[in-house]
Order: sequence, then structure tokens, then C-alpha cells
Amino acid sequence: MKINKLLIANRGEIAVRIIRAAQALGIPTVAACSEADVDSLPARLADEFCIIGGARADQSYLNQQALLNAARECGANAIHPGYGFLSENAEFAAAVEAAGMIFVGPTPDTIRSMGDKAAARRTALAAGVPVVPGSEQALDSLADALDVAENIRYPLLIKAAAGGGGRGIRVVNNAQELRAIFPVAQHEAKAAFGCGEVYLEHFIAQARHIEVQILGDGEHVVHLYERECSLQRRRQKIFEEAPSPALTDPQRQALCHSALQLAQQLAYRGAGTLEYLFDTTTGRFYFIEMNTRIQVEHPVTEMITGIDLVQWMLRIANGEPLTLRQDEIVLQGCACEMRINAEDPDRQFFPCPGVVKTLVWPQGAGVRIDSHLFAGYCIPPYYDSLLAKLVIYGENRVQALSRATAALQEMQLTGIKTTQFLHQWLLADARLRAGDFSTTSLECWLAERVAAGTAVKQEA
Repeated sequence: MKINKLLIANRGEIAVRIIRAAQALGIPTVAACSEADVDSLPARLADEFCIIGGARADQSYLNQQALLNAARECGANAIHPGYGFLSENAEFAAAVEAAGMIFVGPTPDTIRSMGDKAAARRTALAAGVPVVPGSEQALDSLADALDVAENIRYPLLIKAAAGGGGRGIRVVNNAQELRAIFPVAQHEAKAAFGCGEVYLEHFIAQARHIEVQILGDGEHVVHLYERECSLQRRRQKIFEEAPSPALTDPQRQALCHSALQLAQQLAYRGAGTLEYLFDTTTGRFYFIEMNTRIQVEHPVTEMITGIDLVQWMLRIANGEPLTLRQDEIVLQGCACEMRINAEDPDRQFFPCPGVVKTLVWPQGAGVRIDSHLFAGYCIPPYYDSLLAKLVIYGENRVQALSRATAALQEMQLTGIKTTQFLHQWLLADARLRAGDFSTTSLECWLAERVAAGTAVKQEA
């Protein structure tokens, strides 16, 4: 079956990204919109749009039946879930296929197997991929957790088995903390993901978060190198780049080969990302989880490889074989991505919805903007705060960071507070420019500023 019309079951910048990719392939598009998004850019750019429910996500973008009904009513025979919302929901993927439609992504079985983080660890081990020492299955009782913890070694992480996006993670330093936090973590996992199962992992203090992009058609799989995602706040990525400045060429080859091993074990279909922790003290890397969807930070990979990941997702879903060969995929230059969120860094990143008064995007060599903003747009308060991704390419890392600095200075966005000035401050920091950071660095740097009483925006 071929895609005759595509429903985008998402919103914001990723909806715009999917619409443009589909239009480039000649595929008609339908934007599924909540009542809060009827005046959005996706609704304007798509060939048509339909209202799927109220402003709240559970009434619209998380409402599986509403999305399936909308696809039927508008004659769409394929659904692209983007990222977030239902993108890694195996039941939704299965429901789409059961309705005789194409789910643009992996099979429901793949999503299910990788969505359970404990099961993903077992799959990785079976494929010969190194994993962080941890429990081999989800833990139901505190007694079991205490026994496993002694073998793993403190400090450790309690992680929701059904979690993702950095949510559902707690750090535990000793048995006393484990006794206190374990039941709380179970309750949080149940509330956030509908599943109270958790598992334990050893906590690597000096680690970098590095991920590998893969593409597959169910038979043939390739990697598109790695992305550095270590600069995070509350385990949410802020700044990404590709390639990672931490890896040597032999380490890069070993890491990417590892990702291919696991993707081949899964007979993976579509775009996916394998996430790793890289221990800076030992030079070893460990698989932690797989995201069976397109990532927010996918543009940096596109910039260094020249390959359109979203178009390939659609082509693979359309039944086309993946014609890319590994030796044809060449890493060239460096790219970085700065997430522009509607948040105030000087008020603990408090969300700041509102009306965009003026908007001037930067231009010039190596500049790419992925966004759904326009002047006069009223940002609704119901969803994720991501407004735009400022993506910059350079022939090398020095040039990419220099261009990023210039682009931020040129960018004008008024009417709301954003993280634009946070990125200007970050790019001026010698530690970032030297590539000297880990997953805990950004929060430490921000704490230093708070202690000094210095506002991010005042220094920009």
C-alpha cells in the first residue's frame, strides 16, 4: 500500500517539518489540530487541517480514537506521529495498522520491545551491545531492589521501565535513600506512564550522553553517526551537536557499529536513535535506551550527512527499500542545535506563553531554522515550550560555534521570554568551546550563576 494522504498526529515545529518533507515527495498532508492550534502554522501550511478535540493533549493529540476518526474522515491512509505524544505508543501503532492504515515508524512489536527499558537492556545484551550495570528485569519490591543494588554498586539510578525523554529518573546514593525513594519512584512511574515498574542502573557521574542515528527498512540498516547531547537541565536536552567532540575515530567507529548490531537484531524499520552513556574516565560506552521515533535534534545529523531523515521515514513507510549504503554516508563538518524555548532562565525556566510581537530569524551561510512561529502568533500554554531550533553548520566545530554566536545576536524575538540569551551565555563559555563538559555540567554552571547573583539576560 502506498501513501495517498498523510495525517500529521502532532503539532508545532515537528508538524511543520513533516509537512514540508511530505510536500517535497508529492504527498498531500492533513494537519491534525486541537482547538488551540487552529491558527497555527501547521494548519496554514498543510493541504488541509481537521480539529481533533479540545486544547488539552488528552482531548486531542493523545486521543487515539479521535486521530483515527480524523484520518478516516479526511481520507488519509497514513499517520506520522512525530515525536512525543503517541510516537512511541505501541498500542496506537497497532491500532493504525489494524485500521488498514500506514504507521510511519517501526512495527508495534519493535516499539513495544524498546519501550520497556528493562526489555531493551536484555535485547541489547543479546546483540552483544554493552549496557550499564543494572537490574536485568523490572523490580516489583523494595526487598528485590535492595538486593540488586548491592551488586550494582551505589550511586545508582531508579528509572521508570516505561519512561523516556529523561523523565522518571531518580539518583540514589545509599540503601537508606533507596528505601525512601523506591516507592515514590514507583508511584511517579505509574502516574506518568501508566506503568509502575522500575529498574536500577549504576550511576556514572562523569558521563557524556551520546546517541547514534540509524535508518532501516526492516532488512537493511545504516547509521548516520552520532550526536552529542550532554548539555541538559533536569535530563532535558538544551544544546546538541554532531559529531561529538569527545570521541576519537576508533571510539566513533566502535559506537556506531554497536548501534548497527542492535538495529540489525531488531530488523529495524524507519528512523531510530540509540542512546549511550560515554564514561569519560574509562573511555567506555554503554547503551541505555532506544527512541523508536524521530528525535528533536535530528537536524544536526541531516546537516553533517546531507540526508533528509523525515523524507526517508516516509519513503520507507511507502514501501521503498533503503538504498543508502554505509560507505556512501560521509560525515562532513560540524553542526549544533540550540533549542529556543518559551521559558525564563532567570526564573527557574518558568514557562512563558504569550504573543510573539516581533520575529526576525538570522540568515547566512550554514543557518537553518526549524520553527512554527510567526509574528502575532499566540503561544498556547498547554504544550511543550519548544518554539524553534536554531541549527548551525560549519566546516569545523570552531566555525559552527562562531556562526551560532553570530546567528543568536542577529535573532530578534520579542513579546515573550525565551532561552535565546541562555545560549548566548553558553557559547561565550570557554568550557563549552573546549568541549569540556558532561551530563551534569550545565546544571552546575547554572548553579554557579545563581550563587553569583548574575542573571542570564543581563550578561547577554
